[in-house]
Amino acid sequence: FPNCGGEFDSPIPHMKTVLITGISKGIGKALARKYLTEGYNVLGTSKSGEVDFSSDNLKVFKLDLSIPQSTKDCVAEIAGLGVKIDILHNNAGVLLDQDETSVVADKLRKTLEVNLIGTADFTEKIISFINDGGHIVFTSSTAGSLAEVSTESHHFGYYPAYKISKCALNMYMRTLAMRLKDKIKVSSVH
Repeated sequence: FPNCGGEFDSPIPHMKTVLITGISKGIGKALARKYLTEGYNVLGTSKSGEVDFSSDNLKVFKLDLSIPQSTKDCVAEIAGLGVKIDILHNNAGVLLDQDETSVVADKLRKTLEVNLIGTADFTEKIISFINDGGHIVFTSSTAGSLAEVSTESHHFGYYPAYKISKCALNMYMRTLAMRLKDKIKVSSVH
């Protein structure tokens, strides 16, 4: 972060801080780069703790949402920074059953561990570091919509573990929004 002499002490007061999970590729990478161009301090996570881009306003942490200890370690590192977060964007996720038409229990467990359980665990541990008036955003999918699941465009029956995980994530988002309604905005995008 700027003017920190190479150390990550605290951001410049007027700069907002966003924490984005899964910034090594895809949507997460695009989000991180966009926030950086908008003047945010970006805290990002990736499974390896590395990404292929850099900025003085970027700090990357190792996080594997399928491993509870990884979540604890990542949260502890973020807490050690002493910064408050304005936006938490839960973007990290997996699609492990792209070619499946029926539920494969092992793939469902692994998908739920990342897309729901790990994401909820990480969020719950980070909430206390989010500013009042902050925002928690979940990257979801129309694949998790009960209203849309049987339409032709959703290939009914394909990638059921992913669909189940996003539907459950949407419900977590709704319950969290009710709980935090007077403190933090909570939403889902797809």
